[in-house]
Amino acid sequence: MISFITGNKNKFAEAEAILGLPLVQQPLDLEEIQGSLEEIAKHKCILAAELTNGPVLVEDSALEFTAWGTLPGPYIKWFYNSLGNEGLCTALKGFQDHSATSVCTYAYSRGPGSEPILFQGRVKGTIVSPRGKNGFAFDPIFEVDGQTYAEMEPDVKNALSERYLALMEFKRWITKV
Repeated sequence: MISFITGNKNKFAEAEAILGLPLVQQPLDLEEIQGSLEEIAKHKCILAAELTNGPVLVEDSALEFTAWGTLPGPYIKWFYNSLGNEGLCTALKGFQDHSATSVCTYAYSRGPGSEPILFQGRVKGTIVSPRGKNGFAFDPIFEVDGQTYAEMEPDVKNALSERYLALMEFKRWITKV
């Protein structure tokens, strides 16, 4: 059984729905280093594998504003907690380009001492004023093909999101192992 290390019930529900594999949610408070998406995910995965002494899956989300040279990137959690969706939109008002890329990086480890394997999905979109009631975090401001993630039904979002792309890559890999 794979422990998915997250305290976020929404991320867990999406992962279970997308993967269709048995997971156990384990909320561990893992240290997050500063670094690239890949470095952060690997670091969290190594810590989680040591703490659980078993196979783990960890996730790290990022939102890259083109106008900001990919910031806030992996630090979106802190930007979002400080500014909220309205504040994130306001921060882009002085820029012509409101395009963004939402990135999800999963790291999997078989256990302590096992090198983490990374799976990443990227979706290009646009930052817009908040719309919709579904989803969580920045879903109301991230628009893809005319709809924000928060306007999409969960099964629609789960079939095209960065989380879906990364998890499908993981699923293809894990079913071959």
